Amino acid sequence: MHTDLRSDTVTKPSPAMKAFMLDAPVGDDVFQEDPTVNKLEQFAAEYFGKEAALYCSSGTQTNQIAINVHCRPGDEVICSKDAHIYFYEGGGIAKNSGSSVHLLPGDRGRINAADVRAGIKDPNNPHYPLTTLVSLEDTMNRGGGAIYDFNEIKAIRQVCLENKLPLHLDGARLFNALVENKVPPKEYAAQFDSISICLSKGLGAPVGSILLGNKDFIHLARRARKVMGGGMRQAGIIAAGGLYALQNNIERLKEDHQHAKQLETALNALNWVEEVLPVETNIVVARLSNHVNVSELISKCAKKDLHFMAFGDQMIRMVTHLDVGANNINHTLSVLKEI
Repeated sequence: MHTDLRSDTVTKPSPAMKAFMLDAPVGDDVFQEDPTVNKLEQFAAEYFGKEAALYCSSGTQTNQIAINVHCRPGDEVICSKDAHIYFYEGGGIAKNSGSSVHLLPGDRGRINAADVRAGIKDPNNPHYPLTTLVSLEDTMNRGGGAIYDFNEIKAIRQVCLENKLPLHLDGARLFNALVENKVPPKEYAAQFDSISICLSKGLGAPVGSILLGNKDFIHLARRARKVMGGGMRQAGIIAAGGLYALQNNIERLKEDHQHAKQLETALNALNWVEEVLPVETNIVVARLSNHVNVSELISKCAKKDLHFMAFGDQMIRMVTHLDVGANNINHTLSVLKEI
């Protein structure tokens, strides 16, 4: 049996999703004439109670566009030291926007209001860059899929309001958080000035992310997308996958979380596993004993058609998703016990 736990980005569109995509009406999205893209953007904006949305090729692109709109060269972004926008986006904050970062330690990547307040630079001191943006990530990838406490988000929002700073959310796996914390999407989204959500992870769409904000922000974001080469033509074919995902695949994320919990229990029972980060959603991160060669472990498991990733020093990551069913979990548990 083939079991791929490397990421929730490896999902394949279901037959129903593919049929929906093939039937999608299309137009030229650069002219804003693709009816399926327009429908996806409207659906997402209404779902989160935002004025407008922009369909883009990836979560990295939506994050980088948001930063580019919020910041000018020489400005500074406050975020976690483990944030995807800093750690995994190719130095895009510096390259695309000429901005620097103020990195906060956080709890499994989740920063708090007190540290944000302390991190804001004095705008009257010319030695410092201007703090112009605060960015959060929920769920937190490098924190093992950790979910933010919504009260902490509201406290951070208050700090931003007091200091007239926009608050951005890298919500690549936001729906994984929302199905667990039960916060109404519109109430959650109201805390942020801009939100990036991925359609191609747990929701199972093949391509794309959505950027949300008010009309003025999305107007500027559309221009930034064009500058970054992100303007697409008959994009409705792929946007339809995202629309289908939003309409059908949100609640089923709970199944992925249940599977991840099973993996957490199994890994904790193995004598060569030192620690498993508490599993809250669909990401399982384990720290292995020093005598374990991580590369050899991954190679041995791959020969049994079980695939997962190294995730830093003596750590591995497994991610459950809609293409991982009960039989795949049983396969995983069997291989791990054999190893």
